[in-house]
Amino acid sequence: MHEMSICQSLLSQVATIARSHDSHRVLRIEIEVGPLSGIDASQLASTFEVMRRGSCAAGATLTVVATTVTVICTDCGSYNGASPNRLACPACGHLRTDLASGDELRLMRVEMER
Repeated sequence: MHEMSICQSLLSQVATIARSHDSHRVLRIEIEVGPLSGIDASQLASTFEVMRRGSCAAGATLTVVATTVTVICTDCGSYNGASPNRLACPACGHLRTDLASGDELRLMRVEMER
């Protein structure tokens, strides 16, 4: 279960941010998770509930924002949404696409109390 190591890294990063702002209490954490990130968002949220105990984020809520898959077609140049299991260009049907979004795991916001 790699969600545990991801959660440990997230909490470590949040603790560093809180310390740099002289905060000892984090209220809310917001992350973006793409469907191609390999992260099970519900498993990550469950893991967070357990692992936050005893940290500066002990009372924090975790908000997970799901992102969509977007591809750029190298043939026709279009920029479109795509299905996670079909990365073909929706405009022309070619399979030569570059992933523009959908694989991210990004810390977006940390709300804290000073």
